[in-house]
Amino acid sequence: MKRFVSVLTASVSVAVLAVTMLFAGCTPAEKTLIFLSTNDMHAKIQHFPRLAEAVKECRDTTDMVILTDAGDRWTGNAYVDMADPSGRPIIELMNRLKFDVATLGNHEFDHGQAHLGKMLRMSEFKNVCANVKSDTCTFPKMDPYVIMERGGLKIGFIGVVTNYENNGYPAGNPESFVGIRFTDPQAEAAKYAAELRPQCDLVVLISHMGDDRDAELLEKHPENMDLVLGGHTHVEVNKVINNVLLTQTGKYMRGIGVTKVRFDKDNKVKSISYEIIPLSDYEPDPEYAKMVGEYMQNEELNRPVGTFSAKADKVGLANWMAESIREASKADIGFYHYGGVRLDGIAGGGIGTAKFFDLEPFGTKIVTVEMKPAQMRKMIIAKYNDEENRKEAHRIDLYSMTDYEIITDGNDMAVDVRFPDLKKRKKYTVALPDYVFKNYKELEYKNPVQTGIQVNRMLLKRMGEVKTYTPDNTPHQKVVVKK
Repeated sequence: MKRFVSVLTASVSVAVLAVTMLFAGCTPAEKTLIFLSTNDMHAKIQHFPRLAEAVKECRDTTDMVILTDAGDRWTGNAYVDMADPSGRPIIELMNRLKFDVATLGNHEFDHGQAHLGKMLRMSEFKNVCANVKSDTCTFPKMDPYVIMERGGLKIGFIGVVTNYENNGYPAGNPESFVGIRFTDPQAEAAKYAAELRPQCDLVVLISHMGDDRDAELLEKHPENMDLVLGGHTHVEVNKVINNVLLTQTGKYMRGIGVTKVRFDKDNKVKSISYEIIPLSDYEPDPEYAKMVGEYMQNEELNRPVGTFSAKADKVGLANWMAESIREASKADIGFYHYGGVRLDGIAGGGIGTAKFFDLEPFGTKIVTVEMKPAQMRKMIIAKYNDEENRKEAHRIDLYSMTDYEIITDGNDMAVDVRFPDLKKRKKYTVALPDYVFKNYKELEYKNPVQTGIQVNRMLLKRMGEVKTYTPDNTPHQKVVVKK
């Protein structure tokens, strides 16, 4: 489907130039620059052939195109995450499609610094990140920005990654960040934007902070930026704050962001517009479809395991994982965090091995602790009210088959948690994912036990044993506003 016909090159014949001017409304001295943007692809390479077709159609109309990515390229697809080395397929696809520039997401650190360094060296596109400071030899020093040229225009790209989720670090396991500091991304973005402004016709921030933090930045320091290509919060964003366009395309390559910047004859920005084009509008590019098919020819990952008797939504998957870790560790109660459930649902029918590693791609292990209801209450309230990791706050985050209610005030702040079926003074053995155990605040417990049980492999084994599972999609938690 030709969606880019109005973005024609200025270096074509006079006849075609007339068509260009008709569609774009430009004079011959004006220039139009196109940014194609992705974010939070999470290795969903099954969508890459449609992305490739969309990019190809745009490039067929103009050479004034820059292809960008705002981070989280891997973690979320077994065929990518379990490749050798992990992540290789998505990097090879991005290289072939000739991405131009990208920044890091928090999940780029999932497999450690040495692995990330290897992936950066493998990448043929430029990676920039202004707020990562490394004291290790395994992780290469990164440039804070890069200046690129298109059609006589100079475009400066700054990259930043969140450090808000984990005491000055991105969300992830603390051992992945040893020897690395993450400075304030907003301060670094403002600093380098001021440095680039005199040198560039356009200053672009590629951000993996999340749209809320991007908005904070533009409220405080919009003066030297023209455009923010964002990521991290998995939402679709198209808004202007203090005359700066803020964008985000959602997640999983379901759409591609198209930002059109028009310049006048003096290379001054005349207008900026943005839209998200659904990739379902495109037929898959055959070359990339063949590559993806080859990556997905994995006998172990394609092996059928069992059956879901009905569709499981994300709540149903969270319930299943919480109850499974409880049973596997012989605990009284199991909690699973919503962000650790990496699929939005699983359709009813047969399930192959790969689905279990798509659902839980982190190698999460089970930890058991002893807690009283008051300690569970404190943990849940702290997470609900978390002002640092806002992406996971003000929602039900810890799912369980043990019923509870979060009581909130008029400002949506949790003030209490009620457990109707738990005894106030009793100690319970509680099963948690190790991510929660290592990262969540206000955890008070006794007798922690690292079970060594890996969640995805445990789920895989259990499904092989039961053969058929009937999902429970009923929420066992709710938020109640205090009257």
